[in-house]
This record gives sequence, structure tokens and C-alpha cells, in this order.
Amino acid sequence: MNDELEINAPGVDAAAIVEEIRAAVERKRAEGAYADPCVARAERSNLTNLQNDDDFFDFYMSCLRQAFVVDINDFAIIERRARLGKLLVILKTTIWKLLKFYTYRLWTQQNQINGLLLSALESAEQKHRTRVQALEERIADLESKQQ
Repeated sequence: MNDELEINAPGVDAAAIVEEIRAAVERKRAEGAYADPCVARAERSNLTNLQNDDDFFDFYMSCLRQAFVVDINDFAIIERRARLGKLLVILKTTIWKLLKFYTYRLWTQQNQINGLLLSALESAEQKHRTRVQALEERIADLESKQQ
């Protein structure tokens, strides 16, 4: 890891600040603060998580399990424009009620597809992990027989 943090102030311990930040991040991660799907998108390019591929993949799969369902619940329609605001909210609410049946059908189908894709990804990942583990054991066995 590259620890390039330069602070030019008398009496400031940069190493202690960095360690404090790392400790806070680990504590928050353990508490589940970073398990939100929005955070997962930001974490994709986080070089700290890319250091250990297995941990990153497990973290990413956990985020996918939480985020694969499209939220099909009603939502509040808010209009910030003061002029015609109430009329626009009524219009949008009416349109939403008319189209709700169709959007629910689409979202339900999307949720099914997302679930199937997640299951396929998990199955493929487990298959590959098992295969790699078997190959590693085979290599270790061959190496021990060779010696």
C-alpha cells in the first residue's frame, strides 16, 4: 500500500491520522455501514479492496444479494415548483396509478431475471472455487510425491 500523506503542520502525526482513519473504516465496515448498494458501486474502484480478490469478491457478492431486487413500492411524488405544484402532483399521481399495473409487471419480471442472474453467478463462482481448490490440492499432492 502506498502511504503518501503529507501534512506540514507542527505537532501533527500523519501516521497516527492515517491509522485512525483506517481503524474507523474497519469499524464501520464491521458494523455494516458500507454494505449499502450505493456504496458498493463506489467500492468497485477502491484500490484498498482490490488488494485481496477473494475478500473483494465476497463483499461485492454480498452487495449484489442486497441490491438485486427492484423496489416496486409506491413513492412520494414531490413537486418543488410552487406555481402549479399541487396540480402537477395530482397529475403525476394519476398517471402513476394508471401505469402502476404495467410497471409492476415489468419490475416483477426484472426481479426474476436479476434473481436468476445472481443465482447463476453464485453457482458459477462456487463451481470455479471448488475446481480451483481441487486443482491446488492435486498440485500439492504431486509436488509432495515429487520430493
